[in-house]
Amino acid sequence: MANTFHRVGQGPHSVLVLHGWFGDAHAFEPIEPWLSRDHFSYIFMDCRGYGGMRDVAGQYSIDEIARDALSLADALQLETFSVAGHSMGGMAIERIAVLAPQRVRSMLAIAPVPCGGIAYDASTRGLLESAAGSVASRRAIIDRSTGGRLPAAWLDWKARYSMQHSAPDAFAAYLPAWADTDFSNEIVGDHRLKVVVGGNDPTFNRSLMGRTYLHRYRQATLEVLEDAGHYPMNETPLALVAAMESFLRAEAHPA
Repeated sequence: MANTFHRVGQGPHSVLVLHGWFGDAHAFEPIEPWLSRDHFSYIFMDCRGYGGMRDVAGQYSIDEIARDALSLADALQLETFSVAGHSMGGMAIERIAVLAPQRVRSMLAIAPVPCGGIAYDASTRGLLESAAGSVASRRAIIDRSTGGRLPAAWLDWKARYSMQHSAPDAFAAYLPAWADTDFSNEIVGDHRLKVVVGGNDPTFNRSLMGRTYLHRYRQATLEVLEDAGHYPMNETPLALVAAMESFLRAEAHPA
């Protein structure tokens, strides 16, 4: 069975979009009205344990997300496509490019987790580990990752949405999947890639991207959305669409 998804647009350039740890297939909803539907077909997929796949069992690994995405592309008869991923999904699109390099036209990584994972101090790791069963922990993480500057009502909503649209066991298992996975030695680095980060994101920032994505991919570029944190699709939706589609429109041929 293919993963659940929804499509925005019917354009000739297909873009497979993967959500992050706190999302689901509707995580990008604030940008959907402004996407270029005649140029692109955006396929927003639920990872196992999220959204329409909330009750689907799995290994909850980065490799599984990537293989599920490729299976969905097969089911939709997409021979080639671009990939976009937010946070955890940013690591998963790198895995897709490793598994099926000739099918990936270009890569768009949004506040992404690099393919080498992230080493956290004990206190932060403890907070992350507690988030599977605690909406308060999820709220604290979201607040921290957006610079402690966003409205309380939005933080409350984002934390509740995450809790309601993810299975606790899957959410817990995905933490070591993205934080501790390292397949950096498998990266070839030939794909066109754009990284978009928020200026208020304390972790997934310009410095980290310079040591990872910009170092590993020969055609990588970086754009910083200064008014965003870790969730530019919520914080600066129009700026994110402009950043995404300026890059995707510049790519006309498969890699």
